[in-house]
Amino acid sequence: MNKRLAFKLEATASGSRARAGRFTTPHNEVLTPTFMPVGTHAAVRAQRREDLLASHVDVLLANTYHLLLRPGLKIFEQFGGIHHFMNWPRSVLTDSGGFQIFSLPGSRTMREECAEFKSYLDNTLIQLSPEKSIEAQKTIGADIMMVLDQCVPSTVEHSVARAAMQLTHRWAQRSLAARGDSPQALFGIVQGASYEDLRVESAQVITDMPFDGFAIGGLAVGETKAQREDCTATVTEHLPEDHPRYLMGVGTPRDLLEAVHRGVDMFDCILPTALAKQGVAFTRHGRLDLRRAAYQGREASLDPLCDCYTCKTYSIAYLWHLQRVHETQGWQLLGLHNIHFYMHLMRRMRTNILGGTWLEFYTQQRELLDARDGYGPPVTHVTKATRRLRNLKRGRYEVVIPHGGVRGDNARAAVGHIRDMISGEVMHSVNDPTEEALSLYVEQSRLIQRLEPEPPAVDPLLVGRSAPRPIVVWDVGLGAAANAMAAITSVENKLSQAAYPRDSSKDARAARVKLRLISFENDLDALTLARAHPRWFKHLRHPAPAELLAKHEWRSKDGSIEWLLLAGDYAKRKFAAPKADIIFFDPFSYKTDAALWSLTEFQELHSLCQHTATEIFSYTYSTRIRAAMLAAGFYVAKGRATGPKAETTIALSPMAAAAPHAHELLGTEWLHKWQRSDAKIPCGADEHDTGWETAIYEHPQFR
Repeated sequence: MNKRLAFKLEATASGSRARAGRFTTPHNEVLTPTFMPVGTHAAVRAQRREDLLASHVDVLLANTYHLLLRPGLKIFEQFGGIHHFMNWPRSVLTDSGGFQIFSLPGSRTMREECAEFKSYLDNTLIQLSPEKSIEAQKTIGADIMMVLDQCVPSTVEHSVARAAMQLTHRWAQRSLAARGDSPQALFGIVQGASYEDLRVESAQVITDMPFDGFAIGGLAVGETKAQREDCTATVTEHLPEDHPRYLMGVGTPRDLLEAVHRGVDMFDCILPTALAKQGVAFTRHGRLDLRRAAYQGREASLDPLCDCYTCKTYSIAYLWHLQRVHETQGWQLLGLHNIHFYMHLMRRMRTNILGGTWLEFYTQQRELLDARDGYGPPVTHVTKATRRLRNLKRGRYEVVIPHGGVRGDNARAAVGHIRDMISGEVMHSVNDPTEEALSLYVEQSRLIQRLEPEPPAVDPLLVGRSAPRPIVVWDVGLGAAANAMAAITSVENKLSQAAYPRDSSKDARAARVKLRLISFENDLDALTLARAHPRWFKHLRHPAPAELLAKHEWRSKDGSIEWLLLAGDYAKRKFAAPKADIIFFDPFSYKTDAALWSLTEFQELHSLCQHTATEIFSYTYSTRIRAAMLAAGFYVAKGRATGPKAETTIALSPMAAAAPHAHELLGTEWLHKWQRSDAKIPCGADEHDTGWETAIYEHPQFR
């Protein structure tokens, strides 16, 4: 157990990573998930301490960088710390100042020793090192301190992100040493921009250090919402369960909901008070903008279900008036309500996690919290904008368009992605889906090279003989058909100049089949949704997907390609499929489709492939999944890089491994890494049955 915070994990929601826990600081017990209002200068903008206490705020966030400049450390020494200075009886977390240094435009220098910048007060030169940051936070008297880190935009080049991450790691070690035996808790920060490989590496390095909690930094600084959610999920997967997790600087109520769903415990953000100044209020039925004249005569409260002072005392009409005349009391009252709403939302999340109703709550709230101006009677007129948004969703899926790619010329150039709204996962989340499909599956499998050469003009003496066997490709996880269509269009381009016999007899048609593509999918909503938006899913302008959806099969006009759909449960339907030469294994990840990545599933697949030279290509490079493949009997090799992933995975049946190939099999170096890994147990394996462990150690691949 963490000694300084005594963090206790009380529950994890079924089908989610959402957690409920608690920890104790020298000032109070904190229940998680929780939100920390931002009191940068030892005060939350326009808010009284009494109202913060009444809203059940357990932790405030203050900023070391700003407090170092004003009022200065001597004041905190005089008052014995920030709690006495601001008369705050509960916990305080201090940010190290790393983000503020990052935000300084052109007036900072990052060196190994320290960050160097000019004061915004008098332009004096200030040097802030990890040691000085920790010393300042100790003097301020924070219950929880943060290490000094280097924050960079989430969209920087990989090399820049890696350098900043590595400096953050070195500064983290120095921060720990500077903390010494102080009773104050200290959190490490995971960096790495939007690159999955860097985030995983950073999480592994930081969690090897004895911090009291772990933060996810460097987000909400340029990445898309989808990238932020994917990055959050990646990091929490590699953080220990017995420590609190803190997502820094995020965000809207919907952002908090999504992050809790992905395993985060703590948050801070300026939005509740910053947007209040602009006249924006958060409610249970969406976000209200009190700059709109529509609220001028509303007699009801902001939120009839809210019990904050603002909602119990004032009408929307009065709050609209205060906003209209720029009265600062309006800012204060809206800020009070917004903070109260945030804190109440966090308590509702906790209640549903503990009560076993999280998924129902999550599904309902993710729609409500993102609504805009939803107050009043239901709207009967459906606007074009509303209709467009509705058309972007079907079943559990939604279309995700890169920021700025919805209008004008950008709309024609934009590439769409499909997101599973339940898990938050995005299909081909980083790269252009078509480009990734070509690189990872079509090119890497050498599908085109494996096509048998075209026969010369048909000799009448050969008519009636058995045709050469076509290449059989399994497409596991049809999704929006990016992989399948990449294979089809590549083969069509290859065979477009071929001279086929004109004979339309059954034998002649059979002789033309070069590719037999078998797609497996249990939910066709993703493909149906993507087909409705051909401007963003250009690969679906081909006639094949429409016919596949209608008839569950499609054949090219020249007879060279057969595409069949086996709808339903892949675990059962695979036994009815013809033996595969190539498998594109592309279902959602283990957290969403756990059964498809299990040891049992790979054992069944191995039994189907043991008499066939089958190669399996997948986007994953998970240690647990590679272990499952090896334990099932496959040979496992390194696949080519894609997006932020330094490598992917190829699995070969024994016959495929025995045949000549150019794949780089995992060696003893990987085996030693696997032995030391926390993710040693194959997905779905029984940790008490060590048969899988013996199978890996004795695998011929490592002899």
